[in-house]
Amino acid sequence: MSAPTIPDYAGRSLVNLVAELEQRLRGSAESPGLTTPLAASIPTAETYVLVLFDGLGAGQLDHPAAAGLSTDLVAAIDAPFPTTTTVSLASVATGRPPSQHGLLGYQLWLPEAGAVVNTIKWTTLWGDAIDVATGGFLPAPNLWERLRAAGCEPITVQPGNFTGTPLSSVMYRGCRFEGAYSIPEWVDAVVTLAGQPGRLIFAYLPHVDFAAHVAGQGSVEYRDAVTAVTRAWTQLTRRLPVGAVAVGTADHGHADFPDGRRVKIPKQAHEQRRFFGDARVVFVRGEGASLAAELPATWRTVDDMRHWWGHGPAHPEFDNRAPDGVLVADDGYVILHRRSDDRLVGNHGGLTDAERLVPLAVAGAGG
Repeated sequence: MSAPTIPDYAGRSLVNLVAELEQRLRGSAESPGLTTPLAASIPTAETYVLVLFDGLGAGQLDHPAAAGLSTDLVAAIDAPFPTTTTVSLASVATGRPPSQHGLLGYQLWLPEAGAVVNTIKWTTLWGDAIDVATGGFLPAPNLWERLRAAGCEPITVQPGNFTGTPLSSVMYRGCRFEGAYSIPEWVDAVVTLAGQPGRLIFAYLPHVDFAAHVAGQGSVEYRDAVTAVTRAWTQLTRRLPVGAVAVGTADHGHADFPDGRRVKIPKQAHEQRRFFGDARVVFVRGEGASLAAELPATWRTVDDMRHWWGHGPAHPEFDNRAPDGVLVADDGYVILHRRSDDRLVGNHGGLTDAERLVPLAVAGAGG
């Protein structure tokens, strides 16, 4: 496998983009902002709209259906590690790298729950409810609470069916939540909300990630999803009020993996080990070096790669939640434990360019 490129948390990552917007709105931030050239690509504004296209990596903007979005691309930046939705959303919600916010992976070992937790559904991997106070899971104050204390209004525009879910409870404590049930409704809501100064509007679109997972990037479903979110961006930016700037990005990219590249961990290997994380970077509690000899993967101990999650003072539960090490799947492969979904064509979580690099798109003159 090629050597992993560690996310640049010093000025070229999603964490830094969020910090840049926080710095502009309230005068300070918990993490460094963007590098000077990247920061200069975003005009000063009274209100910022941060649009997150789930699963739309920078390299995927080469798709013909993304033409209306790719014209506004100014750079590619890094998603945090691992390159997966809940980790990136937690970095948005806190303005911090995963090492500091403590949501270390999609499937996360939580000692207080006594189980590995699916951090999208906030259940065990077999679907049982868990006894965790989701509203207080991320460190306080989070981004939304800091903005509100500074006199700015944070608002998120989300699919309406996300209203009141455990995931929304984790991510949007202190943030005004606006549900939308169609893309036209989403556009109308964001445009209307952006008309008032002193706001950060976080607007989320899930369409590409679902299509890429289920059908792959060569599918009609994927083309239609990219078309839909590109149209949403185009309509939003054409109607953007004076004084507002839209910044488009993603939580991670995607890569396709055919059946022969989806390798299952042997059943006997599950004895005396706990597997979590995701299929591109499998977290292991227990011994993992011998497994790497049997699988298309490289073993890394947590001491060797903890900086992949970021620097700075670690979350107080970092060591309790972290694995002993990880199986980094070779380029072109996914590694599946017994609770993994083996049906998915598209996957992410690793540090290849396709998974790590996300767009920085900018539209609007600000003022």
